[in-house]
Order: sequence, then structure tokens, then C-alpha cells
Amino acid sequence: MVTIGYKASSEQFGSRELLGYAQLAERVGMDSVWISDHFQPFRHTGGQAPFSLAWMGALGASTSRIQIGTSVLTPTFRYHPAIVAQAFATLGSLFPGRIALGMGTGESLNEVPATGLLWPEQKERTARFKEAVELIGRLWSEERVSYRGKYYTTEKATIYDRPYTPVPIFIAAAGPVMARFAGEKGQGFICTSGKNWDLYTEILLPNLAIGLENAGRLGSGERMIEMKVSFDTDIDRALNDTRFWAALALTPEEKMNVEDPSDMERLADALPLERAASRWIVTSDPRKMTESIARYVELGFNHLVFHAPGADQARFLTLFSEQVLPLLRERF
Repeated sequence: MVTIGYKASSEQFGSRELLGYAQLAERVGMDSVWISDHFQPFRHTGGQAPFSLAWMGALGASTSRIQIGTSVLTPTFRYHPAIVAQAFATLGSLFPGRIALGMGTGESLNEVPATGLLWPEQKERTARFKEAVELIGRLWSEERVSYRGKYYTTEKATIYDRPYTPVPIFIAAAGPVMARFAGEKGQGFICTSGKNWDLYTEILLPNLAIGLENAGRLGSGERMIEMKVSFDTDIDRALNDTRFWAALALTPEEKMNVEDPSDMERLADALPLERAASRWIVTSDPRKMTESIARYVELGFNHLVFHAPGADQARFLTLFSEQVLPLLRERF
């Protein structure tokens, strides 16, 4: 059974508009909605960055069945992990069984402008993240938590509003260390489509399996992937829609330590359209789209969250639900 979700792009749309698209996603048959958690977007011109946690409360109150999560939030700099634990416990209490906490180690674009910190190396970011996951888990399961970590401290901390149904943690990974950690400590795993195929077959999924085996949970857990898809009956429109998200095609080296959306926008706009579209499945053919998506399901991904690049998300949701979603439901 494959879960089908919608990616609510807070980098591209304001809070009210995005809320309407997410509500529509439920109406057209999506199973989940996942919002990115940004303080600043990838583009200054036309970019947006509504506060994801307030927005999730609004979405939960205005829908009835979809799962709602972050893809992804960073619990280590802008937010103290104790505050993340409190926020998601409250959301989980308000909307039982519908909330998920998706987390990752973060990027300087979001964390540096809001805090003024010096962006640390990956080793420290990973260590902070692991400590944050441990602390959140303890706050959700213990009555009084006095925690003394290398990076975080609490003193007789208690989360009073705890959900009856536990909030699952999904952990994002782009390399072997975090993929293994996701298997060991998460209830779900998150990555994105459109990268080198060997990354999935040789690095991410094998290390996820090692982590699951280490935790005695081999074969369990959700394997979620954000599917970058540009589907439209007009192929030229589908191709040109990817231009807004050209930053996704930048290499880690090209965007390393870029903290100003204007700088990221400049780098992205310098890319040719073909490269801007390189991370996306671009087609006007529902069956070709289904076949391209099926390759990821055959690898073992069982939660597909569709991210469309165009400005008219209602058009995408309508076309996708009418022409592609039935093929996916029939096949999987």
C-alpha cells in the first residue's frame, strides 16, 4: 500500500494561498500534506516563508483526515528541541493520529539569518541533531527531564499536553550516516527524488536497512520520498514551471554557505532551463509520469509526496488527481 501526499511549498506561497491548496489536496484524494519549514526562501523575488507550525494548526482545524507533517524542520538552532517537543505534542493532542514530525540537520539559509550564528561543520550539525532527537523522545516519554547534553540542557522539564497517539518522527537523510540513524531512531525516513540513482540503491536505502536491523525493526517504517514532478497537459508550461525552483539543481558546493535569498536567486537564475529542470520528472503523458514514479516504488519507497513547481497549484492538483492519481492507485 503506497501513501500519496502533497508537498506544501512554503518557499513559494503565502500562508492563506498555501492553506487553500492543502485543503484542496485532501479533497482530491491525497493522504498527507507536508510543509517545508523555512525562515527564508530560496528566492527573494516572489519567495515566501510562512511559519509552518502555526500553519499546521490551521490546516488541521480545517481538514478531517490527512496526515500533516514537516518536511523538514531543524530542531537544533532556531528552535530548542524542548520547544519542538512541546509544539508537536500540542499538535498531536489537537489532531490525534494525524501529525508527524519530519526533521533534518538544516541549512545555513534558514538558520544563520534568524540567529546570527556561525554555521558549523556537518559533524557538529549531525551531533546536535542526534542529541535533539534523544531529548525530544525523553520529553515525550518521561515526567521530569533534567538533561545535560553537550549542546542542550533542560531542568525538570515536563510536557503536560501529550497526545494519546504518539507523534512519529521522520528523519531526512542525504548520506549514509543520517540514513542509518533514521533506521535506528525514526519511524520514517525522508529523501528527495531526481538525484543520482546510485545514491538510493547504494547509499541511502542500504544504510537505512542497516539502521533498521540494528534497531531490530528490519522491514518496518515508512520510506518517504519527495517526488519532484512537473505535470501539465502543456509540455512547454510543465518545463518552464521548473524555473522557479532552479536552486534545487545547484550542487552543494555551489550553494554552500549561501545565506541570502538574493544570492541564491542570482545563482539559480544563471542556470540554463535544461539544468533547472534536471531534478524534475517533466511530462504531459500520465502513463509516462506513472512509469517514472513506479521506479521509486520498486526500490521500496512507500510514501510518495508530490512537489509541483508551478504557480498554479490548483491546476496541478486537479490535473494530477484526474489523470495520474487513478493510475497510481490502480497500480499500487
